[in-house]
Amino acid sequence: MITVDGLAVEFSGTTLFSEVNFVINPNDKIALMGKNGAGKSTMMKIVAGEQKATRGKVSYPKETVIAYLPQHLLTEDNCTVFEEASKAFKHIFKMRDEMEALNKQLETRTDYESNEYMSIIEKVSELGEQYYAIEAINYDAEVEKALKGLGFKQADFTRLTNEFSGGWRMRIELAKILLQKPDLILLDEPTNHIDIESVIWLEDFLVNKANAVMVISHDRAFIDNITNRTIEVTMGRIYDYKANYSHYLQLREERRTHQIKAYQEQQKFIADNMAFIERFKGTFSKTNQVASRERMLEKLEIIEVDEVDNAALKLKFPPAQRSGDYPVIVEELSKSYGEHVVFEKASFSIARGEKVSFVGRNGEGKSTMIKSILGEIEVEGKCGLGHNVQVGYFAQNQAALLDPDLTIFQTVDEVAKGDVRTQIKNILGRFMFKGDDIDKKVSVLSGGEKTRLAMVKLLLEPVNLLILDEPTNHLDLKSKDVLKEALLSFDGTLILVSHDRDFLQGLSQKVFEFKEQRVIEHFETIDAFLERNRIQSLKAIDLN
Repeated sequence: MITVDGLAVEFSGTTLFSEVNFVINPNDKIALMGKNGAGKSTMMKIVAGEQKATRGKVSYPKETVIAYLPQHLLTEDNCTVFEEASKAFKHIFKMRDEMEALNKQLETRTDYESNEYMSIIEKVSELGEQYYAIEAINYDAEVEKALKGLGFKQADFTRLTNEFSGGWRMRIELAKILLQKPDLILLDEPTNHIDIESVIWLEDFLVNKANAVMVISHDRAFIDNITNRTIEVTMGRIYDYKANYSHYLQLREERRTHQIKAYQEQQKFIADNMAFIERFKGTFSKTNQVASRERMLEKLEIIEVDEVDNAALKLKFPPAQRSGDYPVIVEELSKSYGEHVVFEKASFSIARGEKVSFVGRNGEGKSTMIKSILGEIEVEGKCGLGHNVQVGYFAQNQAALLDPDLTIFQTVDEVAKGDVRTQIKNILGRFMFKGDDIDKKVSVLSGGEKTRLAMVKLLLEPVNLLILDEPTNHLDLKSKDVLKEALLSFDGTLILVSHDRDFLQGLSQKVFEFKEQRVIEHFETIDAFLERNRIQSLKAIDLN
């Protein structure tokens, strides 16, 4: 059991939160929620021991193991993937090696009666008691299962970790955490860089094999599937709900309704008493009553209504001009990099107005196919755009491609043409950039702000084929909902690559699965596809 007692964080005269108290029990699966800037990540870092609170403490038994996966990793290493993941068991290996070294000493020493000899025997006995109490584990098999579950192939095990991108390095760190089987796992946005299959595997692990878990995530399906408790950080305090995220939203709305009613009743009560005081102030016969009511109002604790973040993205795609019947046509398409085959002999077409999803593990060719369709890379076979197709493309790293030295206004002004240039401030306002915000440099923006700014650039030209590669990374839940609504009403053709199942639900009528160098066309919704593949995927991992 982990106890958070009287936690407070203050800086520069501002209180982030204060008098925070809660207990984390074994098998609690907690979603830590709240608007951006409420203090969620700070609170998680304090529980992890990565940051100090101004006041209060986090206490737990000495043997408790807490593992923390931050949103951004800064680690560097040059051992192999398998070696790095195996470090999860380094404390066990160290114990084993120390025991072996001490036993060798006992074999060679002859001072049987000495204090040193007896001290070594006691140490070996103590280590042995700890070591042999640990459940027998096939460590290599456990490491292999965790890495495969998180998307690594057998051939990746011997590659150096510095050959991998930040997202893949995050998976290695996540594998180490899961292998330690800690008492509490703390995860800050763990799904941002992993594909759907790996997210499903992670869910299964956290629900069925992990102990206590606390997670910060903007992936609604993920937190709904794994959590049974929601702690909301708001207005410097917390509310604790024994419910998953969707149920918590209902309970929070009920709470606000009661607060608003109580607040309005209290305000009426205050107004009535103030009117009485004003009316009878100076009236001798009412002196005691006036004084009594004044004292009562001074002691009255004013009811607060929880704040709601009403800042919202306003997004609508311009009407799409009519394209040909088939905006995308792919025939016998193959792509390789040296001996590595990404996909071969892929053939499909996407009809005008269709909304389709590209899904599959990272590295199976989704982004490569998009580059092929856009003519950005050389391929074998035929791949092209149909008649009168105007493409709007949001790349996976679109936010990172923005010029960090430009301001928000300059970024948009650079691509705006004609009358649109007179509307730049209004357009930015719809994307929650208001007032002095527009003079901020791109370099100081958060990931979510950069994504919104990149989206502005996308909307400046009317398009009839939208290709979006992981557009929801760094967007909060509310912004994702607004983007989804805009895409549902978009009257052009949509190709969507995303690992966010909740975002994909209801958006596409067809699924293209990238798997084992093939592109497989499924005439079904993403829900049906995932339900059919979930068991197959988990079984495949367990059998390996």
